[in-house]
Amino acid sequence: MHAIPWVDQLGPLPRPHSPAQAEDGRATLAEAIREQDDATLAEQVSEALAIPAVRTLFDALMGNSPFLSHCILRDPGFLRPLLAQKPTATLAGILEDIRKAPAEVAGLDTAAARSALMTRLRVAKSRAALLIAVADVGGLWPLAQVTGALSDLADTAANAALSLLLREAAAKGDLVLPNPDDPVQGCGFFILGMGKLGARELNYSSDIDLICLFDPEVVDYRGSRGIQDCFIRMTQGLVALLQDRTGDGYVFRTDLRLRPDPGASPVALSVLAAETYYESVGQNWERAAMIKARPIAGDIAAGLLFLGQISPFIWRKHLDFAAITDIHSIKRQIEARGGHRAVQVAGHNVKLGRGGIREIEFFVQTQQLIAGGRDARLRDSSTCGALAALAATDRLSADVAADMTASYEFLRRVEHRLQMINDAQTQL
Repeated sequence: MHAIPWVDQLGPLPRPHSPAQAEDGRATLAEAIREQDDATLAEQVSEALAIPAVRTLFDALMGNSPFLSHCILRDPGFLRPLLAQKPTATLAGILEDIRKAPAEVAGLDTAAARSALMTRLRVAKSRAALLIAVADVGGLWPLAQVTGALSDLADTAANAALSLLLREAAAKGDLVLPNPDDPVQGCGFFILGMGKLGARELNYSSDIDLICLFDPEVVDYRGSRGIQDCFIRMTQGLVALLQDRTGDGYVFRTDLRLRPDPGASPVALSVLAAETYYESVGQNWERAAMIKARPIAGDIAAGLLFLGQISPFIWRKHLDFAAITDIHSIKRQIEARGGHRAVQVAGHNVKLGRGGIREIEFFVQTQQLIAGGRDARLRDSSTCGALAALAATDRLSADVAADMTASYEFLRRVEHRLQMINDAQTQL
């Protein structure tokens, strides 16, 4: 008998929307395992599905989500570690495989190395998506652990992609890396995760918002086309490695539009250009966005130094009338979206609709903009952490903070369930 270490921790499970779809999924899974001629796996899965709670969990996944059914059926061998280990150990194995991948494919030519890494990243994403769904739907992890796992996956994938691209640039003689065995270490190029990724609150089918910056004083550039051109091409390569769809799917859709002046600026900027922009023409919405900024890949030390340099822009001690007007304007834009006037069930947008996720996040960030410059205790990038800080500093009653936290967590769980159905970025 193969023990399943997490089965006793399963919480209440949803029923399948389509029991017939769940039954077909189990039959297709049995056939897929037979085709692999793996008697040990067949026995392990058969024993697992004989446990009522595990069978109910698989029916919930396969009877509600075509996407999760696809993850199970395309890679039945992954059920072995999924059923044999605690979810935290299985996730650690997935992330470690991603970390090792760049060095393991580095001996191939450029096109083959990129193709091999893309495959490794996409297989890892599919496995992590299934694992995290099990931990989320099964009640094995709280919301913060679920969103943290999704964020760790994005961080690790971005670092792996960047590591391969830095190795390529060094092999061509464009860069001299301080630590060739760990290319990102001290390389002078870094990626800021913004929004939910920066706050370690990534949702189940989220884009990742990135800002790519380099420090010319740290980078040892030896090429002929110019340092900015080097990192523009590296950023474009990074996006392709993460976002391009192949037969194995994609890793993360990426969005670079939160960088300074996106309509006129290149996709990779120097830290001096970014600092100059924020100090001279930075907008209040950009201040709010930078509250959540976090170095997620590349030269983390350089990223932290940059955030320290622009801290006075983010955390102003006083707001003028123009800033207050901006905040009112942003609020009006939120309310102008369709569906904001009424709270409903069918068709309601749990992110942008009235009483939705965005309203809670907006409330928190405006309070941080108003008071965070004078009180460093409010500089928590996470929504729930900032709500707790507002309550702890007597800027919000404990009851209201608890109610908003519970509402936020409920709405985020609903958002995840909607996105698990077809891996679609929906909140409807």
